[in-house]
Amino acid sequence: MTIQEITKAYNRIIGRLDSKELKNAFDDLQGLMAGTNQYAFQDKLNELQDTYKYMLRYRMDGVQDPMQRQIYQQIQSSAYELADTLKQKALAVDSPLSFYSRRRAFKMQPSVSFKQIHQILSKNRDIELLSGDITAKKQLEAEVLVLFNKIWLSGFLVTEEKIDIQDILHDRELPYSVGCQIVSALLLGLEEAFDKEKMLLLFDAAENPEQEVSARAFVALLIILYKYRKRTELYPQIGNRLNALAETNPAFPRIVQTITLRFILARETEKISRKLQDEILPEMMKLDPIIGKKLNLKDLTPDALSNEMNPEWQDALFSNKELNQKMAEFSELQMEGADVLHSTFVHLKNYPFFREVGNWFLPFSLSSLIDGEEDSQFNSTWQLIDAMTQASYMCNSDKYSLFFSMKQFAKEARGLVEQQVNHELAEYVQQNKEELIGNRPALELIVGEYVQDLYRFHKLYPSHLDFDDIFTYPLDFHNLPVLKPFISDAESLTAIAEYYLRKNYFQDALVIYRRLLDEHSENDVLYQKSGYCRQMSGDIEGALKDYLHADLLNPQSKWVIRRIAGCYRTLKQPEKALEYYHRYEALSPKNLSVQISIGHCHLELKNYSEALKYFFKVDYLDTESHKAWRPIAWCSFLTGKYDQARNYYKKILDHQPTMQDYLNAGHTEWVLQNMNAALEYYRKAVREEKGDWSKFYEQFEQDVPDLKNAGVEEEEIPLVLDELRYRL
Repeated sequence: MTIQEITKAYNRIIGRLDSKELKNAFDDLQGLMAGTNQYAFQDKLNELQDTYKYMLRYRMDGVQDPMQRQIYQQIQSSAYELADTLKQKALAVDSPLSFYSRRRAFKMQPSVSFKQIHQILSKNRDIELLSGDITAKKQLEAEVLVLFNKIWLSGFLVTEEKIDIQDILHDRELPYSVGCQIVSALLLGLEEAFDKEKMLLLFDAAENPEQEVSARAFVALLIILYKYRKRTELYPQIGNRLNALAETNPAFPRIVQTITLRFILARETEKISRKLQDEILPEMMKLDPIIGKKLNLKDLTPDALSNEMNPEWQDALFSNKELNQKMAEFSELQMEGADVLHSTFVHLKNYPFFREVGNWFLPFSLSSLIDGEEDSQFNSTWQLIDAMTQASYMCNSDKYSLFFSMKQFAKEARGLVEQQVNHELAEYVQQNKEELIGNRPALELIVGEYVQDLYRFHKLYPSHLDFDDIFTYPLDFHNLPVLKPFISDAESLTAIAEYYLRKNYFQDALVIYRRLLDEHSENDVLYQKSGYCRQMSGDIEGALKDYLHADLLNPQSKWVIRRIAGCYRTLKQPEKALEYYHRYEALSPKNLSVQISIGHCHLELKNYSEALKYFFKVDYLDTESHKAWRPIAWCSFLTGKYDQARNYYKKILDHQPTMQDYLNAGHTEWVLQNMNAALEYYRKAVREEKGDWSKFYEQFEQDVPDLKNAGVEEEEIPLVLDELRYRL
């Protein structure tokens, strides 16, 4: 089998197991085994099939076995593990993917155990502490990289290896960066293949007293729980460890919430990069297309179905000082890989340092990068960089990029830089470092930087396509069944939902609002937000249903009333829309926008005279915008008041006329038998379309019924059009 065939077969097996199609999964496992000549696992497969057949036979015979569920889960988990083992064995020799090519290269190096690595790390750490030996420091850093690669590239851990890694994690004498690298190596290894022992090591890391280590471990845990959400429930140890972690850590819901918010921000990168194709266009007013163009509805009817949130609950969203502070931090300076910093550093990942996978996750330490000579020559420059990196939102990866960019300067150029360093700026940054970072919770800082480090690796590492891009997944951790018990409180869910809402992820927010409504069915604001999410997702009927429910609970909400009216108009029910616009009118009689909306409803119902009353009222009260001129002119034309229509079109043509304005003015002159003026207006209309006759004619043809109603003879129409062609 080719590498592509092996991968395809493996994915098919995993899909079968996820769907609990065990018989089909066993058949596909047999096919993969035969295709890759891995018959050493035949006995294991036979054992699984035999056990499953016995279990089925007992069940069909009506035998009640209290162990059946446990046996079934063991068969499932063993089948998953067998599929993983077969895939890794089949790809080990020839696969060009980074995991397998690096593993082959790593095995060519002298073999070293985790226990030996621990001893080397401790020895070099002791030497560095006692003498400040630069060589010992470099050896320590090199051995950390060896540890990273050994964990990442390892197979399924045995008990002894797990214990040795635990010992390293628990060694408080080692730098915290060691624990951080263990977490990242475990994460990458688990992304390649699920391993219960590696997963349990992440739980150990999450309990680490060093917050840099534990915060990263929480991020890794949530990612793996999401990626293997069909598998983790098969391992009771994982559920038990999760329960224990939540029980001993009261901040567990807040941690999950913080990580979820950071990954919501990570989506912004993809949204920005696909802006043109994914940006939701303003919803079309589902009115008669001709009327829409005649009246320039985009300007006239902002309330039909605009994107405006309810100011009452919108104020609550944006007036929350704590939430606003987080938004300012997350959005303005470091939007998870799509912000200015990402754009700045995206091309600065080509230094040799970044050829090593482990270095993409290494906590930044300036002291480990410069030697004594450089420190003395460019001390002020390094101090400034150190202050900037500590007082900024740069992730570790970008901090290394900044350092190597500075270091790349020729010595002469760096000397000039040194001379130009603004010492006042350096002093200011140093003095305000605590103020700049002191008010930000450490957990949010660490999680934010780590998510950004992960983002840069999965997007910018030269061979990033060899890795499973976790940022292509929704990563809606709050919806995972295994996590729901720990983040089901209304406060946490509301914070996440409103973050989705602020970032325009309406479907994700809707899921949470519906979940909240199950517990708070009398909350009209939840129905408002649910309706808004449905509307912005294109489900107008669903939105109307929610808005009507909100209206029952709070009939005084003007925002809801206008939303209901807008939904009815979009659903081609202007008579229903009128009912709600009149309700709004009673609450706010001076609102001109509602007055003009009422006029539009009458226009749609072909009550032209009634529509004119409202348009004239708006024109009388609004002496500056002149938004009512176009509907007045067109309604006047439709009701046979051609002189009145002519007067308004003359005023319109003096104020930034459109192609439709010239076209309508031409129609008016035609029915008044002023043919030269009509043809001149038509000629200008064609010019507005840059001479494109087809575009002009498309609009003209739609108006033919109105021209006939106004008394224009049908046989006269082609003659006028030919004359127009001659005049172009």
